[in-house]
Amino acid sequence: MSLKGKLCLLVVISCAAACMTPNWACAQNDDSDLPDSPSAVDRSERDGDSPSDREASWRSLSGDFLHDQKDIWLFPGQLAKGRHWLPTLAITGVTAGLIVADPHVMPYFRSHARRLDDLNDTFDAPITTAEVIALPASLMVAGYIRHDQYAVSTALLAGEAYADSAVVDLGLKAITRRKRPSDVPPGAPFTDTFFSGGKSPFKGSAFPSGHAAGVFSVATVIATRYHKHHWVPWAMYGFATAISFSRVNTSAHFPSDVFLGAALGYTITRYEVLRPR
Repeated sequence: MSLKGKLCLLVVISCAAACMTPNWACAQNDDSDLPDSPSAVDRSERDGDSPSDREASWRSLSGDFLHDQKDIWLFPGQLAKGRHWLPTLAITGVTAGLIVADPHVMPYFRSHARRLDDLNDTFDAPITTAEVIALPASLMVAGYIRHDQYAVSTALLAGEAYADSAVVDLGLKAITRRKRPSDVPPGAPFTDTFFSGGKSPFKGSAFPSGHAAGVFSVATVIATRYHKHHWVPWAMYGFATAISFSRVNTSAHFPSDVFLGAALGYTITRYEVLRPR
């Protein structure tokens, strides 16, 4: 990759990290917002000001989505004011490190893909998309049948989170236009993949992973809203990790694509969508 291309890529990664860290950074600046703080949990349960308590409705959905997008895309302006650099640099650093490692680890996944053919068939792209959509859809149907407004709100929030992360994901794909590992001919090096892939962010561009962003956004909503059932977070994040890993093993994405997609889905959901309104 040329020097100009590397500089452009660094700017894109930094912007992506900035989009993901607005409310995470705010949470670090206010101990009362930390989800693991016992005093914060007790207070939030009393006041109804917990991420697991946020409600949503069909009427509020479009306005909430626009509110989310405004916060996400305008956050880089906070960096210009010298704020929230630590989490931004952390995400940028990990992503950059994985990008450097991608050409060295992808030959292993390509050569060992046949050993996991059954797993890869289970997590085929159309199947995984259907599985991710089925989670909130099933929850919504069950909510209406049982007259459970909490379940309906959870399903709506999962849809909101999925849409929020998808918009950011597609924007980054359109800029980076990274080749997928499957687009690299056998025996060719996995280098110079940025700014040379397909022109469509819906199919030909790999960075970041849309499947990872989508499944982690949905998983984070359900895991957070039903965290009192201790098995739910384990099941949700285990499911999200399995789908994300399958994207690397099937040569659909590089590890850095999956990491940034997963971080995108989690942070936007946990610190924007589920933020008390």
